[in-house]
Amino acid sequence: MEILDQLLFYPLERLPFYLLTLIIAFTLHEFSHAYFANKFGDPTAKLLGRVTLNPAVHFDFLGIILLLFAGFGWARPVPVNRDNFSNPRKMGIIVSIAGPLSNFLLGVVGCVIYAGMIQFGVIDGISNAKAVQGIHFFFDTFIVLNFFLFLFNLVPLPPLDGYRIVEDLVPPRVRAKLQQFEQWSIMIFLLIIILPGFQNYTIRPLYDGAYRLSVYFLKSFNTIFGG
Repeated sequence: MEILDQLLFYPLERLPFYLLTLIIAFTLHEFSHAYFANKFGDPTAKLLGRVTLNPAVHFDFLGIILLLFAGFGWARPVPVNRDNFSNPRKMGIIVSIAGPLSNFLLGVVGCVIYAGMIQFGVIDGISNAKAVQGIHFFFDTFIVLNFFLFLFNLVPLPPLDGYRIVEDLVPPRVRAKLQQFEQWSIMIFLLIIILPGFQNYTIRPLYDGAYRLSVYFLKSFNTIFGG
């Protein structure tokens, strides 16, 4: 167990809370992509059964393993055919940003519930110390990790959503040049994140940003609820 604790990116005692958070966060993230793509006229994801809240169809085994051991990961990408959109660039941006925004909203909703439970005495009314600790662990994990996924997915490098947004924002000639180097960009991105020492300049700053977002929203809702 001690060896496993050293290998994991997250503390072992919090692992169940991370897994539960990932099930919720990844599922809603990919569902959001699929839902808006289908709504805008592209049935590709729907035909593959991706417009669903069933976690099993969205999970990527390698992505989950890397997230647990390296601090970053992914779910199964939702296939999108922008040619089916009446306005490919505008609708493509909405489809791409829908995933990260779903994680942002989950983080905010987590802050609302957590702050409400604290301010209205729900947690204080629980006598079981382990249950209280579990609640704190879950909300700390749920809020920060969803804000992290929001920020992480907006990084403008493939295969992340931020890159797809940039693709739809730039002129077609620039997009064509970006696509020429896409496979190399993915490899460089993975190497930068995986290589020892680089995480302090890649993953850690994103977690710091996620933590600051959690503190801001928790303080805001604590104030709203009378704290």
